[in-house]
Amino acid sequence: MTLTDDIIQHFRLAEPQKRALHKLGIHTIRDLLFHFPFRYDNYSDLRSIQGLQPNQEVVLYGTISKLKTRKAWKSRRPVAEGVLEDGTGKMKIIWFNQPYLAKYFSDGDLVKVSGKVTGTAAAPYLANPEMERANAPEKGLFETKSSKLETRSLLPVYPESRGVTSLWFYHALDRVLKSGVLETIEDPIPLDILERYHLPGLRSALIWIHTPKKESDAQAARKRFAFEEVFLIQLSKAQERMRYQEKKSFRVAADKHDVDEFVKRFPFEPTGAQRRAIAEILADFDPPAGGKRAMARLLEGDVGSGKTAVAAATAYAITVTHPLKRPKGTFGRSLPDGNDVAERQTYGNLQTAYMAPTEILAKQQFESFISCFRHMPINIGLITGAGCKKFPSKASPGKATDISRSQLLKWVANGEIPILIGTHALIQKSVQFKNLAYVIIDEQHRFGTAQRQKLARKDDIAPHLLSMTATPIPRTLALTIYGDLDLTLLDEMPAGRKPIITEIVTPEKRTSMYEKIRVELAAGRQAYVICPRIDEPDPTKELALQAKSVKEEAKRLKKEVFPEYEIEILHSKMSAKEKDAVMARFSEGTTHILAATSVVEVGVNVPNATVILIEGAERFGLAQLHQLRGRVLRSNHQAYCFALAETKGARSLERLRALKSAKNGFELAEFDLAQRGSGELYGRKQWGLSDIGMEALHNIKMVEAARNEAHALVRADPKLANYPLLAERVGAKTAELHFE
Repeated sequence: MTLTDDIIQHFRLAEPQKRALHKLGIHTIRDLLFHFPFRYDNYSDLRSIQGLQPNQEVVLYGTISKLKTRKAWKSRRPVAEGVLEDGTGKMKIIWFNQPYLAKYFSDGDLVKVSGKVTGTAAAPYLANPEMERANAPEKGLFETKSSKLETRSLLPVYPESRGVTSLWFYHALDRVLKSGVLETIEDPIPLDILERYHLPGLRSALIWIHTPKKESDAQAARKRFAFEEVFLIQLSKAQERMRYQEKKSFRVAADKHDVDEFVKRFPFEPTGAQRRAIAEILADFDPPAGGKRAMARLLEGDVGSGKTAVAAATAYAITVTHPLKRPKGTFGRSLPDGNDVAERQTYGNLQTAYMAPTEILAKQQFESFISCFRHMPINIGLITGAGCKKFPSKASPGKATDISRSQLLKWVANGEIPILIGTHALIQKSVQFKNLAYVIIDEQHRFGTAQRQKLARKDDIAPHLLSMTATPIPRTLALTIYGDLDLTLLDEMPAGRKPIITEIVTPEKRTSMYEKIRVELAAGRQAYVICPRIDEPDPTKELALQAKSVKEEAKRLKKEVFPEYEIEILHSKMSAKEKDAVMARFSEGTTHILAATSVVEVGVNVPNATVILIEGAERFGLAQLHQLRGRVLRSNHQAYCFALAETKGARSLERLRALKSAKNGFELAEFDLAQRGSGELYGRKQWGLSDIGMEALHNIKMVEAARNEAHALVRADPKLANYPLLAERVGAKTAELHFE
């Protein structure tokens, strides 16, 4: 048996098992070895049925049989019962008012049962015990409390798929570990790093994670594999960053006085955090003498913290810089590096590309940039799947005009349009820039690395990159997935901005909630109503019935609740033209209530909207709820968020209450990481992290250690030439991270 052997060479597999293993991504012996347990059943508390006495609290493992339901003789209550057998004896189990349990389990199931012994010494039984399927390795386990059992008290529970059980994995891995295949496996992590952080070697870790003798063994193994995964990602990101910075880039020496004068035109006083962010970015544009690296920075700020203003101010510095050498003055200057990059440019200003995740946001940012640059003789373009626009119009200089795609592309290619805003349309091959010096990506998490790289120039001149996100991200996750970016935080809100008042509402309080919304509408404000779905669900699918739809809820609100107000709908299935028309009417105030799906989650900016009602709030992640809530945090008016929960479950309500108590999005993200796990909040597949890799995100010291070691290793050996096995693993991880 070797690590690269196909699993079917060594195991007889039925078709359902083959399909299940394929679904789990298990094709080779190596894949099987790295299919890790997600928990362990502790068999150290095993009790034998033989000798049990009434009133004892016990945990029993055994085989359940003779399951049936009946009616109690006197009370006629429904009763489920069965017999538990463990090799030392048998015991009756009875559940009152829970007849479904007889159908949930099957005769012959291996189960773990916990409860209090009832009855007499001669005829003991368990009444209403808790019972779950067990992960016992073999029926013989229950025959006696043998010495074998005592040495293997922790038994792994593996992720399953229909057709292959955790028990199958237990036996299969036992066979693999006994085959001697571990003798051929090599550890990719350098020994000095393992020793520095007291991590077990690969062979020991594989044995400990699959067959731990004690809990500390399993914990040490999981710590090692969590570290390894984050370490590989950090190495990949460090190499990516080095490759990006090796490319030549435009040095932009911005005139600080010019930028300050531009910022003074904003209709608000910039926060200290905004000023610091602008200064950091401008410093990256003009590195120390001899420097030529391209900026790669993540701007992370809570909803409403002013990221767009930072983007506009820094884009100004790029826009007023001509690619030809010129004296320092009103329009700045571009400095050629040692290879005279700037000398090769002959026409037009340096260019900025701003990529937004949705057409709604792209058009909104187009309008925002127009308001910022209206006083300057600068062309601004917009390109989306729905069409193209240019500001200013020759016929109406104060307005934008529709233009053909071919004309826009021509002007972008010859440099006449220094600022181009768009969606994914920006990265199409037909879009060619003349002097692209700056790329701004809004809502960074919605674009993969490969998409970002498509904006880079083909002639080894890398544009400065600013990624922005308002999605709250725990620091450990940001350090991991954005390891190739410097981090800037906007941790202040604009002066005068009132904290949003958030209420968690249960269905019985719906009427009083509507009255609060009515007060705001009567005061001239507007409201959003967010629903989980667009259309009514199929009535044959009972589980989906409670989720409100945008279309039907808008009709109900108009008919039963707010007949005096104008209500419109917005959802992803509408055409771009329809969405634009709806948003225009809402922005103008013609529409009072906008019923929508989470399509309004990102970027929609209507300052007069001060109320948002989120139906079925427990169906959304906290990060998404926070983004939705941010739609009404756009002015100095008091804003309100009503999160209406359809459930009364304590856990769901506790999670929603964090939305009310958290001071900001970052605190909320840390709470969600602790409560739900980052996989639920962010999506494991999107970030390229496995379940065990996600465990590292609960340990900031581990993430920082992996990051520091990775950067030190890449600085000393950029291509990891001295670590061929590690280089191979990093290459595989890089391909995985870039797969889209």
